Amino acid sequence: MGDILNQLGQLFLQSVPTVIFVFLLLVILDWLFFRPLTRILMEREDATVGALARAREQAGAASDKAREYEEAFQAARQEVYRQREAERKAALREREATIGHARWEAELLRQEGQGALRREVEVVKQQLQATCRSLAQEITEVVLDIAPSAGKGGA
Repeated sequence: MGDILNQLGQLFLQSVPTVIFVFLLLVILDWLFFRPLTRILMEREDATVGALARAREQAGAASDKAREYEEAFQAARQEVYRQREAERKAALREREATIGHARWEAELLRQEGQGALRREVEVVKQQLQATCRSLAQEITEVVLDIAPSAGKGGA
């Protein structure tokens, strides 16, 4: 058993430089490779997370802007509707005024026409009465056999 322990001791002594070399290699690799790599990965993660946070902020700002634009658009649309309604009401009032004026003029023309018609009826009645009298005179003369020239010439 002493021989095995002696061999193990020699192996341990022979492995010490390898262990030291591996330990130095780990320290050098950590200092030259792993620390910069870890730092770069952390910066990359920070940049990615920061970019995502900025993107979320910008998306929120864009959403707010879109909402503001939509509200402004709705307000403008409502204003246009109000203007159209006011113009429509003004046009209806103007139309009603025009129709009222036309009715008034038509009523005046109707009254003037009725007055003229009454006057013409009176004139025609007078002419008809005069014609009736002369026809009655003629009929009376024909029925009674009165000479038309005798009555007129003897007076």
